[in-house]
Amino acid sequence: MTERVSSLIQSRPGLFALILGVLAATGFRPLGLWPLALAAMAGFIWQISQTPNWRRAAWLGWLFGLGHFTFGNNWIAAAFTYQGNMPAVLGWIAVPLLAVYLAVYPLLAAAFARLIAPRGGWPLVLAFSGCWIIAEWLRSWVFTGYAWNPFGIVLLGPFARPGLAALAPWMGTYGLSGLAVFLAGAFLLLLKERRLVPAGIVGVLVCAGMYWPAVGLRSEGTLRVTLVQPDIRQDRLNDPRFFEINFFKTAGLSLPRKDWPERLVLWPESGLPDYLRDGYPQHYYNSTTARGSPAYARARVARVIGPGSLLMTGAVDLDIENGRAVGARNAVTAIDSAGKIRASYAKAHLVPYGEYLALRWLFEPLGLTRLVPGALDFLPGPGPQTLDLGRWGQAGIQICYEITFSGQVADRANRPDYLFNPSNDGWFGRFGPPQHLAQARLRAIEEGLPVLRATTTGISAVIDARGVVRQYILRHRSGRIDGFVPPPGEPTLFSRLGNILGLGWAAVFLVLAIIALRRKRG
Repeated sequence: MTERVSSLIQSRPGLFALILGVLAATGFRPLGLWPLALAAMAGFIWQISQTPNWRRAAWLGWLFGLGHFTFGNNWIAAAFTYQGNMPAVLGWIAVPLLAVYLAVYPLLAAAFARLIAPRGGWPLVLAFSGCWIIAEWLRSWVFTGYAWNPFGIVLLGPFARPGLAALAPWMGTYGLSGLAVFLAGAFLLLLKERRLVPAGIVGVLVCAGMYWPAVGLRSEGTLRVTLVQPDIRQDRLNDPRFFEINFFKTAGLSLPRKDWPERLVLWPESGLPDYLRDGYPQHYYNSTTARGSPAYARARVARVIGPGSLLMTGAVDLDIENGRAVGARNAVTAIDSAGKIRASYAKAHLVPYGEYLALRWLFEPLGLTRLVPGALDFLPGPGPQTLDLGRWGQAGIQICYEITFSGQVADRANRPDYLFNPSNDGWFGRFGPPQHLAQARLRAIEEGLPVLRATTTGISAVIDARGVVRQYILRHRSGRIDGFVPPPGEPTLFSRLGNILGLGWAAVFLVLAIIALRRKRG
């Protein structure tokens, strides 16, 4: 049997690389099969070591990435089922097409690692770990970036335990990915060298680290918060016939309790269809806003939250020029109990083809459009900001997809007390929401800041600065969380250095690879 498997691997190396890529993605949520993911990564490192040259390694790296990103991003296909202007089958085409591009990054990591360490062994494991860090970092910003599912997230533990991701404050997300790759390769090499005791020690340490209890920052905060998940399904969220029904469902979950008076109230992205700002031409208010009046829309929100409270909700702002809207902003608006807008934030990291149609001149004639309804493209905001909300604290805002970008979620010159991550995850099927939550937890760990997630359909959660999920509401359930905003931790090394820290770890791995290579030659 072993000989047959070995023969199949040798005769179909491309298929084997593709399968390993899929298996490596099973470590992501909701499956969370981290041992299988690490084993698959180890298998791929072994496969690279057997290649005759860097070109062959690059080809296998691309096939590995094709399988890895196709399976890991399968949730994107679900988004097309809510877009009436394009056939849903396009979703199943879009996922592998995106993977064709994303697979370039494992290709680069494999090719350069093979160039650095052509003889395999420890030099290759170290070189591939360093190259993987650099490749993930590049993926996070090239062509606006796509940072979803860094490999290091397989080291994130269950809700109550951060796992080996507890090292993120000292490594960053991409450094953590390099560590995951190194652990996989090291375990493989130790077994190959028949050093069973060291291999066993590595295995025990990894297992213990994944389930080690969270330490520190167990105290409660002092700021009361009510976090609302209305469970408004995607087919009703943007339908004008349901706007008022949706509002009253969300409002009914937000009313003050006698034992829970003044508080911060959090609604999700797309939480309010009304235009809240004054100064737009009247016909914009007539089409969406309650009684055609932004003042009335704000006043009824104020009545819902009650005296002494503050609401932060997802909303849409317009850019008006010469009496017409020329663009929209995906925004969070803070409204106090007097109906006054206290602060706002506009999403900076927009989703290509989701919130704006890149290359519109080419795709629009072909019948393609963006996934979010509406004719106007969304315009980007200025980037991470800290909103001073007075007694409701210093709030950092990251809307939906923005929370996935390591090192780009907090204003380093004005550190917030917490991060608010409103989202609409109703687009993304069964795999997308738990993956999104996992990435929010990783941001909390590396920044040392609590993250508050309010989503339309789940998973909403209160996450403390250790990445522990203290309270949550599962998918497709309506409800509210009444609790306290967890306290922030001390500024982490990552919060000071950002992704320079991860690149520093890449340099460490590459330097060690060169040292190991010279010793091997000697």
